[in-house]
Amino acid sequence: MVFATPVVIGNWKMNGLRADGEARVRQVLDLQRAQPGAGLLGICPPATLLSPIAAILENSDILLGGQDCSSDAKGAHTGDISAPMLEDAGCRLVIVGHSERRLGHCESDEQVSAKAAAAAAAGLVAILCIGETEDQWAAGRTLEVLDRQLDGSLPERATAENLILAYEPVWAIGTGRTPSAPDIARTHGHLRAHLERRIPGGERLRILYGGSVKATNAGEILAIDHVDGALVGGASLDAAEFFAIYRAGQAA
Repeated sequence: MVFATPVVIGNWKMNGLRADGEARVRQVLDLQRAQPGAGLLGICPPATLLSPIAAILENSDILLGGQDCSSDAKGAHTGDISAPMLEDAGCRLVIVGHSERRLGHCESDEQVSAKAAAAAAAGLVAILCIGETEDQWAAGRTLEVLDRQLDGSLPERATAENLILAYEPVWAIGTGRTPSAPDIARTHGHLRAHLERRIPGGERLRILYGGSVKATNAGEILAIDHVDGALVGGASLDAAEFFAIYRAGQAA
């Protein structure tokens, strides 16, 4: 399915023990039930919290996601989690290709593409992340880098139904800095045109912005053409802040 906008996904990264993770998701769920709106909310907690949070979100409109998956469905891969395992745990989404994995775990475009394909094969929607470093941005190479990453990371059978794209400039993640609104508009417009050339129905594929999104700037960012939502990092660890970002998208 193609999700209604805004699509707002929280990536908790390596944060949260059971008590605070459960409390946070219950607060988000209470806010969503009290103030329902259009679009989609999703939460990607650490793998240790998938099971208890799946139980809390059962029969709700908030989708559960994983933060990564293996390109293999099973096998001798100590410490890895497969896409079928995530689906079995109650997930509908999975993040692939986040810059913290591309840089910290040396993941290549080819590996990211294989993970996105594995996610689709398991019935999950892959949230495919791309983004330039600060040096690449300063050199004016943003669009060149994004084109290369997108061409290398898109799986063969990518569709608007099994993939969401997330543009996250690496230099904006966790720094409090964001590109200007005209820069985001230019980049997302470029990505839209690229997707329309590469994917049947690419005009419907959701494109999220990520990188220091917070309640105070979400309204401006989510009102930009071809910004269909946000992938939220640190701000998703505060339930009220995270939900305020979602609500900002309602008015955008």
